[in-house]
Amino acid sequence: MPEMFGASDVLPEADRATTSICISIINFRTAQMTIECTRSVLDDLESDGIDGHVVLVENGSGDDSEEKLAAWIADEGLSDRVTLVISAVNTGFSGGHNQAIAVCRAAFYLILNSDAVLKRGFCKAMLQAAAKEHQAGLFAPRIDYDAGGQQVSCFRVASPQSELIRGAGTRQVTSLLSRHVVALEMPPRPDQIGWASFACILLRGSMVDKLGPMDEGYFLYFEDTEYCLRAVRSGWKICYVPEAHAIHFRGGSGPVKALAAQKKRMPRYFYASRSRLLYQAHGPVGLWLANFAWIFGRILAHLRVLTGKPIPPSNSCEWRDIWTNISSPLGDRYAPSGTGHSAHYDGFIHSSTATQSDQKVAL
Repeated sequence: MPEMFGASDVLPEADRATTSICISIINFRTAQMTIECTRSVLDDLESDGIDGHVVLVENGSGDDSEEKLAAWIADEGLSDRVTLVISAVNTGFSGGHNQAIAVCRAAFYLILNSDAVLKRGFCKAMLQAAAKEHQAGLFAPRIDYDAGGQQVSCFRVASPQSELIRGAGTRQVTSLLSRHVVALEMPPRPDQIGWASFACILLRGSMVDKLGPMDEGYFLYFEDTEYCLRAVRSGWKICYVPEAHAIHFRGGSGPVKALAAQKKRMPRYFYASRSRLLYQAHGPVGLWLANFAWIFGRILAHLRVLTGKPIPPSNSCEWRDIWTNISSPLGDRYAPSGTGHSAHYDGFIHSSTATQSDQKVAL
């Protein structure tokens, strides 16, 4: 049987695996997808002779995922290349990857969604870039959609100005504040990147040692933004590596993207994460300014009726929901019932880009 560790296990430093690159993949009720993802990683490592180890975190799925993954590892004889971590509860996106990093000591960590696959030469290209860019601690690859086309995966950090853009949803405001648009043109200029999607990203191990784990104060969304922000503030750079290609299957990206597209009410944990990020990025005044900027943007949007133009829609109840945790931005994460104490993941594939790269503006 493959080696397995429970969520509560703390491994002594001497017992942690040591490798060039550790690939962390979270599974939540997507066993077959996780297997295909892991296959692509192992094939890529083998094709270029790279010393790597995969850690699969079975994140409290409550189905037969544990048995399927364990059987596959055993049948394929992969116990020396793949470690299966069994979490009794859903520990979330941050919590799941933190567990993987805790059991595998590596020079680099690849955070990878289970709904993604690597193209051949991916790890080689990423490690070559890391060898050249010594000041960079995070390496973002080119991510393509499975149906074709490149995914926006590099961004500026959200700000009061970007919230004004988001609230107004009009071309004129977006053009005036173009330097504050969150989603960047791909490929991005190196000096523009404030954060990159953790659907697929390489982290330098020495940076992880200094920064510590991802912030488990987020239930879901914006935790990748916070980690990048923390890294940049500590002097690390984010490097875009277009030579490394990954394919992201967005069919499993979760409900928030669909809710955003349909302008329905977003879950409360989304706004709790938003408040936390704006507070950590800009302080308490910045959080209040961001909310008022969004409201001012909505006023501008409604004034369009005076010129006979339609009002760009916002999500239902957003006027009220943006004030979630305004007085305690580091407070309640509003995790859905049934998750563990540190659960920050609702069982859907993670992508903070869900509401930040698909925004539309009215003419």
